Amino acid sequence: MRRAISAQWVNLGMHLVSMVFGLFGLILVLPNTAFIESLSEAGLQVFSWGMQNGGASYMIFGAIAAFLYGKQTIGLKRTLAFCIPAIGISVTSELLGTSTGFPFGAYSYLSGLGYKIAGLVPFTIPLSWFYMGFSAFLVAATVMRFGTGFIPRISAIALGALMLTSWDFVLDPAMSQTPYPFWEWHQAGEFYGMPYQNFVGWMGTGAVFMTVASLIWGKANQPILNRQQILFPTIMYAGNFMFALLLSFNAGFYVPAMLGIVVGALPLAVLYFTTPKGELETSESATASVNIPVVAVDTSKVETIATR
Repeated sequence: MRRAISAQWVNLGMHLVSMVFGLFGLILVLPNTAFIESLSEAGLQVFSWGMQNGGASYMIFGAIAAFLYGKQTIGLKRTLAFCIPAIGISVTSELLGTSTGFPFGAYSYLSGLGYKIAGLVPFTIPLSWFYMGFSAFLVAATVMRFGTGFIPRISAIALGALMLTSWDFVLDPAMSQTPYPFWEWHQAGEFYGMPYQNFVGWMGTGAVFMTVASLIWGKANQPILNRQQILFPTIMYAGNFMFALLLSFNAGFYVPAMLGIVVGALPLAVLYFTTPKGELETSESATASVNIPVVAVDTSKVETIATR
């Protein structure tokens, strides 16, 4: 158990550290050509490697961390029941989007995020859908402590999808409309270069795979966690949100940043601090039935002993 817990936190740490290095490179190093020119040959090689592999590395660490956390907290089966639909549905949406323009609009990925599936979508993108969707939904699912009926489950899915989409409010302008973009739009967008359709696509894609996972889990097996248990996904979501927020502020995209704070960061904080600390775990280990052996007792002997 200790080894599994350590591994999830180590990978989360590597995920966050990789993002800090990414911020350092994008905000301070790339715009400073004099600094780049002053690097030694070894320094240039490290810088080049970081630019080519840094984006992919932090998403791989994030996916590993989220998977290990899920396995430890809600069990392997429920983690797979979220991971597989999240990756499968998101990569399908991304492949459709980059080839047909549906559901996000017309766009294409550039370099810097790893090998591209079918030459269109970096393999790391579905991983980011998984770990951010997983984090957003597990935090949003705390609303189901008020009931496990239809309305609480729909509310959790809607809130989780909105929190996932709010991350894109902040991230997309900074990653596509700056001097060093990672993807580009092929149509004039109404919202800082992005079409409103993009956010509908994000909301819809997130809601679909969250709904599929919730249905697979079943009504009586929803992961309603306590505050200690949602600390990990809270840090995961907050770290990625801050990465996007700093990039947006640096690029002067203040409106998307503030919008993301209102519909993403604020709900995250409210949900975390209003979630009870002592709520029972709902992991597979906690909900599994316990087989207690039944021992036959001769009551006549008991009565004889009692009368002595």
